[in-house]
Parts: sequence; structure tokens; C-alpha cells
Amino acid sequence: MKETTLIFFVILVNVFFLLYSVGDLSIRYEEAELFFYSEGLIHTLVNYSTSVFGQNDFALRMPFIVMHVLSMLCMYKIGKLFLKNKLDRVISVGIYALLPGVNSAAILVNSAGVVICLTLFFIFLYMYELKKQAYLVLFLMLFIDNSFVILYFGLFFFAISKKDNFLIILSLILFSASMYIYGFDTGGKPRGYFLDALGVYAAIFSPLLFLYFIYALYRILIKEEKNLLWYISFSALLLSLLLSFRQKVQMEEFAPFVVIAIPLMVKIFFNSYRVRLPRHRKYHNTAFAIVFLFLVGNYMVSVFNKELYHVLSNPTKHFAYDYHIAKELAQNLKKEGIYNINANDSRLQLRLKFYGIYSGGLYELALSSRDKKDLKTIDIIYFGKLVQKFYLYR
Repeated sequence: MKETTLIFFVILVNVFFLLYSVGDLSIRYEEAELFFYSEGLIHTLVNYSTSVFGQNDFALRMPFIVMHVLSMLCMYKIGKLFLKNKLDRVISVGIYALLPGVNSAAILVNSAGVVICLTLFFIFLYMYELKKQAYLVLFLMLFIDNSFVILYFGLFFFAISKKDNFLIILSLILFSASMYIYGFDTGGKPRGYFLDALGVYAAIFSPLLFLYFIYALYRILIKEEKNLLWYISFSALLLSLLLSFRQKVQMEEFAPFVVIAIPLMVKIFFNSYRVRLPRHRKYHNTAFAIVFLFLVGNYMVSVFNKELYHVLSNPTKHFAYDYHIAKELAQNLKKEGIYNINANDSRLQLRLKFYGIYSGGLYELALSSRDKKDLKTIDIIYFGKLVQKFYLYR
């Protein structure tokens, strides 16, 4: 099978599962705030998409799925520069597509997907010697998101290693400008957030894969040739872990720059694999199978997460609870002919607004019963499990 056909198949399957996931999601409160009240690129993207395709979850999240696809294409093109084997390049894109953190960035309304896409696009342009275009993208990043200061930080050390005076000056100027415009919180007292940071990374990669990822970056540090991908990823990882000794780190600002080094990890693994005779590859085969199974398992859990309500005594402890309920509640209210409601929860009120249920009217929505005065109850049930009960009052 042709390499491009395999890449297309990986992307197609990944997009299919992403669209399935979107069908199960409701807008979160923070996403609703971005949609209605925020400014900037994310607000513009989601409002334009919903104005064209309608105000629904698929239109809300479509820009991030498109950027995710573009990121995978950039990942593939970047990998072609130092992954000589066709299978290695396909596996690299496949692993990237399976990362739980990457798939979250692909469907959730936040800046992570934009940051990953633009970072990979810049790396693609730079590594393919389209440096004028790369520098233009690098400059435009300054006005898009504050987290690109981390990219400028890693790029500065890469430029020093290459003795590229122009890039040293450019990255230093952009780093200083980003710090001046947005600032960067490095205060706080030691509170032991280091393990929390490791836990977040383990969730983004899956635990076993993250362990090997750290090993791969370390091996490159001491033995292998270091390229632009390594400098950006290693700098982001090291800086986030160092800061975690002092403060709780906003991992969504660092993680997009860490996950881009997946092709390097694949290269390290297969270089080690292929120098061994077939009869001595048993350990590598077993390790790869275990890590891959865990990665697929984590991916499946993230896609089919509603089934987890069956095993949770308290539904609110579900990791995606904040992304559920609102859409189904709005649908039930519309079946009752109710398009205006007074919700006791202001956060829920804003989420319902996205689905066409506005504030006001004759009815009140609450989570508790009032001695048989309730007009009607609305049960939110997933796969036969009662997740939430609402009470309607006139």
C-alpha cells in the first residue's frame, strides 16, 4: 500500500472518531464564555464557523478538527526529513493521532490546537528552507497567543547551537516582546506541583509512552544529533518541570510544544530496533506492543467516555462531566416547548444559551425538588444510567 494512502487512512479514521466524540459533547462553560464574550482568534474562528454551519457542536469544534488535520500533515512532512523508512513515518503520525492530549486539543475550544498547528507549520517552513515565510509566521504568532513565548525560548537556544545570529536576535526580540505584552507568571512558593505536572504529561501521552518519550529526549541530549524539534520540545518540557517546583503550571501552555517531538521518539526506537538481529528484538516487540495497547486503550476511553458513568457512583466525578448534559437538557426543554428558562446555575444558563435556551420566561430550573411543587422532572440518562435530574417550576 502506498505511503500517502496509509497516511490518508490514519487521518480519516482519526477524524471519524473525533466526529463521534463531538457528537457526545456539550459546550463547557469556559467554551461558552469564549464563544459569547471573548475576543481574539479563537472567538473569531468559532463564531465564523457557527455563522456558516449553524450554532451546533460540530460547527463549534470544526475549526480545531481542521487544524488538527493540518497538524498531522505537517507532522508527516517534517518526519520525512529524518525518518527514512515509510513505515516509521506512518507510525509517527499514527502515534501522534492517538495521543489523548492531542485529540482533546483537536475538539475542545481552546488555544492548544491553534498553537500546535502554527508551531508545526513554522517548523515545516523552516526545515524545508522556506525561512522568509517561517520568520513571517514566527512574527505573527506574537499577536495570536501568549504561550508562543515558550517557542521563542526554545528557538533562542536552537539559534545559539547553530550560531545563527539573525535567528538569535529575532527570537530574543520576539521573546522580550511577548513577555512585555502578556507577561509570564514565575512567582509562587514551593508547593510540590512537580508530580502533578508529571501526571498531566502522563495523561497527555499515556503513562508508558511518556516514560519512553523522556528517555528518547534524554538520549538525544547525550548521544544524538539535535534538531529544531528537539530544542523546542526539550526546552518546553524542562521549563515546565522546573517551574512546577515553585507553582502550579498551566500545562496547556507547555504541552503543545512537547508533543511535537513524537517523530524523534519514533526515530530513536527504530534505530535501536533495527541494529539488532531479528532474534534479539523480542524485548522491543513486547515493549512496543504493551505501549501501543495502552495508548489505544487510553484513546478508546477518551472517545467512548460516557460508558464510564456505569462504574461511577458519583457521576460528577467523571473526567468529562463538564462537557456533558447541557445539550441533552436543552433538547428536553425544547420538547416541552420551553425556549426561555431561569436556571439557578448561571454557568448552566450560559451553556444553554448556545443551544437556543435563553434567560427569562415563566419557568425555573433547579437541581433540587421543592416539596411536590415541581412542574416536571427532566432526567439526563446515558446508556441507562441516571446522570443528572433537573426540576422545572412555573
